Amino acid sequence: MADGARATSSSSSQPEVTDESQDWILGAGSGWVEARTSCDHLNSLSPDLSHLPTPDTPCSRCKNPVENWLCLCCKEVLCSRFVNRHMLMHHQETGHCLALSYSDLSVWCFCCEAYLDAQIILQLRPVHQAGYFLKFGEAPPLPQL
Repeated sequence: MADGARATSSSSSQPEVTDESQDWILGAGSGWVEARTSCDHLNSLSPDLSHLPTPDTPCSRCKNPVENWLCLCCKEVLCSRFVNRHMLMHHQETGHCLALSYSDLSVWCFCCEAYLDAQIILQLRPVHQAGYFLKFGEAPPLPQL
């Protein structure tokens, strides 16, 4: 079923999982996610992360106003995989692998396929603090180390 065609056999008891539903299954489950405290891809961070687009910046491709991510390599704002997948496409097209979610200020590394602890990883702390300030108008609480 390479093209997303549905199985026609009635002998299969499990429904086929399409790309979209697989994204939901793999990415939307509730539960605790342990963020990584290191990443080998931090050298790809933009040298200027002190001047960020605001959290209400729409996706640069589809103009979607919510669920957007900031590429931490080039500072482009793109929508999530739950909208139109523009940040994922950006990663696939450019190799830029670090992104900050404007929804919850989490940082994702596409190469590691993991969340990164932006309060523990010193290179990410300034961008997390700047994003927090832009979103809430105040400095973030100090991390509990």
